[in-house]
Amino acid sequence: MSRDYSDLKSPLLMVGILKGSFIFLADLSRKLSVPTQVDFMEVSSYGASTETSGDVRVLKDLRSNIKDRDVILVEDIVDTGLTLNRVLDFLKSKQPRSLKVCSLLYKPSRERVKIDISYLGFKIEDHFVVGYGMDYAEDFRNLPYVGIYSERND
Repeated sequence: MSRDYSDLKSPLLMVGILKGSFIFLADLSRKLSVPTQVDFMEVSSYGASTETSGDVRVLKDLRSNIKDRDVILVEDIVDTGLTLNRVLDFLKSKQPRSLKVCSLLYKPSRERVKIDISYLGFKIEDHFVVGYGMDYAEDFRNLPYVGIYSERND
């Protein structure tokens, strides 16, 4: 990523999708050797469920003007692609010079909309995962690892 943006005239803008990406974005941004700025958006499509509702709402918009900027959208996980596709359309309407996606995780078996992920950490099987910023009903974000969430019906 640093190599791809080594000749920028202005800082790279990394946009994290709250709340799931905040730990990954913090770790990633510290590894980059290019000037970087950070902003956040918050969108909702899950609520307290393990399945996306399909209804994507922007809860917090960017503070930064991204017109003519190089932007990397940082996501915790790309699942169906529905949420991310809506966010990308929203950001494209703000006319960035470039817009790429970086995701820690990707579930290819759940894909409903093809997303071009320029920078990907890991492909995973179809499990609901928590930890490292990701949650179930706001719990488990603080786990220092990514784990599979399973509801127990004992």
